[in-house]
Amino acid sequence: MAGWYLEDFELGKTYKSIARTITETDVVNFAGLSGDFNPLHMDEVYATNVSIFHKRIAHGMIGPVIMTGMSNQTGMFEGTTIAFLELSIKYPAPLEIGATVHLEMTPTEIKHSSKPGKGILKMDANLVDQDGKVITECKWTLMQMARE
Repeated sequence: MAGWYLEDFELGKTYKSIARTITETDVVNFAGLSGDFNPLHMDEVYATNVSIFHKRIAHGMIGPVIMTGMSNQTGMFEGTTIAFLELSIKYPAPLEIGATVHLEMTPTEIKHSSKPGKGILKMDANLVDQDGKVITECKWTLMQMARE
């Protein structure tokens, strides 16, 4: 599937990805990649007895990383995204190991550049769990290819 151009996105329409489950392997691999071995993520005894969650949770940054992967798996951005320009993140809820999550993306601004062939796409992007709870809230600004 070819990626979408700026004109293909509809303001206010919510686009959803397929879902996936956050696994123990995800957490271990992310810790190894990032170097973040915080006991909140890696130590069951600590997390159960000391943390406010009373169990281990996934690293917060796994959420936005998985979200970008899920967005690309939709095919909407394949070969048509020029650059990821800006990202803001909020964490309204912890990302639990074993949660099944999907991505919901809603375009909030579409603006053509003064130079032909590209423009700015702003989106609200949320990682949502199996119960409909928003885990990670992001605002994305992308430079996207345009037909005009």
